[in-house]
Amino acid sequence: MTTQEPSRKQIIIPMSLNNVVRVMAQSTIHVLNINNSLKDIKLEICTDFICFDNNGVIITTNKVVSTSDMNTIEKYIKNLNNVDSNKVMSLRLL
Repeated sequence: MTTQEPSRKQIIIPMSLNNVVRVMAQSTIHVLNINNSLKDIKLEICTDFICFDNNGVIITTNKVVSTSDMNTIEKYIKNLNNVDSNKVMSLRLL
């Protein structure tokens, strides 16, 4: 029996509970905006959905995430007006 390794298609963004609530309140809009940001710089990846976790939010993508993809997504999340960027930790693959 073999076990599957992580797909590398999920990014966890550790953040405070207040930030999680704010991001999830407009998750559909954030998915669209992240996808537009990725498309603007000609990346072939897109965000499928955002969900929450005990440690923050998880962004699931259609393809394996690269460093440039993660940088774009991190920049978007940290620049949201209603999110305290000081309480957003570095992104990591799940």
